[in-house]
Amino acid sequence: MKFAYYIAKRYLVSKKSHNIINVITGVSVAGVTIGTLALIVVLSVFNGFEKVVSSLFNTFNPDIKITAAKGKTFDAGAIDSSSVASLQGVAHYVEVVEENALLRNGERQHISSLKGVSHNFEDVGAIDTMIVRGSMMLQRGKSDFAVMGYGVAYYLDININTLDNAVSVYVPSKNSSPVFLNRAFNAKKISPAGIFSIQQELDTKYVFVPLRFARDLIGYENELTSVELFLGKNADSKEIISRIEDMLGPEFKIQDRYEQEALLYKIMKSEKLAIYLILTFILIIATFNVIGSLSIIMIDKKRDISFLWNMGADKQMIKRIFYVEGMLISLIGAVAGLFLGFVIGWLQQTFGLIQLDTTGSFVVQAYPVEMKLTDFLLVFSTVIVTGFLATIYPVNQIIRNYFSDNYFINKN
Repeated sequence: MKFAYYIAKRYLVSKKSHNIINVITGVSVAGVTIGTLALIVVLSVFNGFEKVVSSLFNTFNPDIKITAAKGKTFDAGAIDSSSVASLQGVAHYVEVVEENALLRNGERQHISSLKGVSHNFEDVGAIDTMIVRGSMMLQRGKSDFAVMGYGVAYYLDININTLDNAVSVYVPSKNSSPVFLNRAFNAKKISPAGIFSIQQELDTKYVFVPLRFARDLIGYENELTSVELFLGKNADSKEIISRIEDMLGPEFKIQDRYEQEALLYKIMKSEKLAIYLILTFILIIATFNVIGSLSIIMIDKKRDISFLWNMGADKQMIKRIFYVEGMLISLIGAVAGLFLGFVIGWLQQTFGLIQLDTTGSFVVQAYPVEMKLTDFLLVFSTVIVTGFLATIYPVNQIIRNYFSDNYFINKN
């Protein structure tokens, strides 16, 4: 094997009889390098966007969400709140009532998801950093306030700096009758105290209000639609979920952050797989240059091959030499591409060289990049396997067609 590697290395770096062979070999290495570079850079950028999107939803969603396994609501007394809240790792226990509602401000109206939360939600600090106007204030004494998404505020033309900015909130009445239209909806007014901006879908959907306001508006007494748990640092969510399942039984559904947005994460994984397959196909096309380069080098080295045969080398040794030759081309291209991809990724992470469209409203200003060791290993393995498959065919075919036993006998 050392002999085959020595000869293959000499063939790769030595000057060929025709300069065009050197050019073709260089193009082969460059093709593999560019394909590898594109694959690792695109995957890293996709990881960056995936991390940004996940962080936005993680800012809004609780660590653990408890809902009824059947039906929309459940009685708050069905859960031993003190036992659940006292579990090690649980920092905040928030009771939630969520219902679709029509919000109206003058002639403007918008359908939103009204999310009533217990008074300790303000202590969680879940969306405090996402407040763009006003403050995260839901209740002060007997006064109730709303904190709404930027999109909701836009559609309703909300100005939180004015004194008379109360918004009318309507929900269907549980005792509605088609005969009495004036009883079809329950209505209350509430003043917005803050506006948050997280993600467009969330910004145009949610309005936070106090739990007591939501219950009074909807007509609930002690019902809840969910309980949200926010954990402390280094808390083991899987262990906490397991203990809660033992406490509550099958009547309740307990979801972690991944399960709450399972469809989103599945879509992102599918998109990443699709990108990987498309770029791998492009990489396979780039390795066709390796086939051409090996074919030309083998034909150019006919005389050297006959010398090796006369010195005692058999067909397997000759094949091994050019197997190693093809793998060296792929290996050099893979290492060069991964190195350049790492450099580009590091520069983008550190300096944000390529900016996003600054005219839009984005959470990040530059293309996000997150490099993962698993991606580097996956890309390296893909290039090596592709290069190996691209090497086997031309070597076997050329040895069979151009370097038969009669050829070597005639050379002797």
